[in-house]
Amino acid sequence: MQLTKLAMCAAMFFIGTCVQAQTSAPAASNEVSPKFDAELAKSAGADDYGMKSYVMVVLKTGPKTMPKGPERDAMFKGHFANIKRLASEKKLAVAGPLDGVDGWRGIFILAGGDIEEAKKMVATDPVIINGEMVAEYHKLYSSAALMLVNDNHEKVAKKSF
Repeated sequence: MQLTKLAMCAAMFFIGTCVQAQTSAPAASNEVSPKFDAELAKSAGADDYGMKSYVMVVLKTGPKTMPKGPERDAMFKGHFANIKRLASEKKLAVAGPLDGVDGWRGIFILAGGDIEEAKKMVATDPVIINGEMVAEYHKLYSSAALMLVNDNHEKVAKKSF
């Protein structure tokens, strides 16, 4: 059940076809795509296939639910500030809430494929520090174009959190 749910979760957020880092890709053509933009690919950290290694973090309900009130509000304000900080540092490609089913509360897609480095980044988040949520880590190999989301998000958002 968990693997199926993980696949569904990933499908919601990814551009194009995404494959696990451990999966071998079919034989590729040596021809350069006529749409290829070398500068854009470099800025996104793309490999020759337009892909990049990430760590997908699933945030789940933790052992300590903070009651409603000013402390909880401050914790979530810090959570959103942490997301913005990681995005501005080009460490976070995508973040967002999930539906809460089975305790799945949110997702981070972190640049780079190093789970230990991802754990250090996530450990700075107030929802983790306070035990409101716990994190589960998965290596992901997906489109490098995910790194372009944050540069364009403000262009499509009328309001801010």
